[in-house]
Amino acid sequence: MAGTTAFVQVFGRRQDVLSTRSCGRRPKSAKARNRGGWGTRRGSERYGDLAPDGNTLLITNPGILINAHLRKQDYDPLTSFEPVCKLVSLPNVLAVNSDSPYRSLADLLNAARARPGALTLATFTASGSHIAFESLKHKANVDITFVPYPGSAPAVTALLGGHVTAMIDNYATMAEHVNAGRLRALATFARTRVEGLNIPTVAEAGIDMDYEGWFGLFAPANVPKETVSQIARWTTAALQAPDVRQKLEPLGLLPPPVCGPEFAVSLRKSYEEFGRTIREANIKAE
Repeated sequence: MAGTTAFVQVFGRRQDVLSTRSCGRRPKSAKARNRGGWGTRRGSERYGDLAPDGNTLLITNPGILINAHLRKQDYDPLTSFEPVCKLVSLPNVLAVNSDSPYRSLADLLNAARARPGALTLATFTASGSHIAFESLKHKANVDITFVPYPGSAPAVTALLGGHVTAMIDNYATMAEHVNAGRLRALATFARTRVEGLNIPTVAEAGIDMDYEGWFGLFAPANVPKETVSQIARWTTAALQAPDVRQKLEPLGLLPPPVCGPEFAVSLRKSYEEFGRTIREANIKAE
């Protein structure tokens, strides 16, 4: 097999760290190509037409599963791609402005119960964070008004400006402001506390739920199994390198990778869970 020469990327700085280092572990050089827009849709649709030779890979996030429930797609997220590895997981966090009176998730939920619909929460429309928000509302039996934003950056700006009560997004999006004391992280949606982050889990507030963001590596469907296995071995070796971990962890990106059938099984489970939440909450694509 020729060495992998490019990752087709959907968005963002964090994939750049992953792809650059992982490529360095391969026999040939590689080039990262960001394809943004529509919550991963553009990059994924373009990628679905590529030859199954293992020379071009896709790094994407749960949006590839969510979009399939919201829009007509030119691909099936479970059959048009060959899952290689979940590269990293990243915790989603609920945060408030540092001037907020809410010091814990319990405080926020109690206020929401006392004043149904009065509190507001911002996040990227029809994203994994939106799914986490709707699940939280359902599990906690609270009425919090959803304020949609076209991306993470404007949602953070709104929270910093005091225009919304809270927001949910991955920790990397808010880390700079949390560390500087401008935002207060009330809870993470991880199953257990994340090492290095002094943030309680949603479960610690008595809410039986968790939501995990991730970045995953995919090959086109019908790539030979031997090729997929080789890519997985390269990827695992790259992500175990100490210098890679030093770059990933401050961004809220948490190895180790999960590869092969285990990753595929988790994708199908997430796909079904996302569909159920989208139907119950009547989430629509903007």
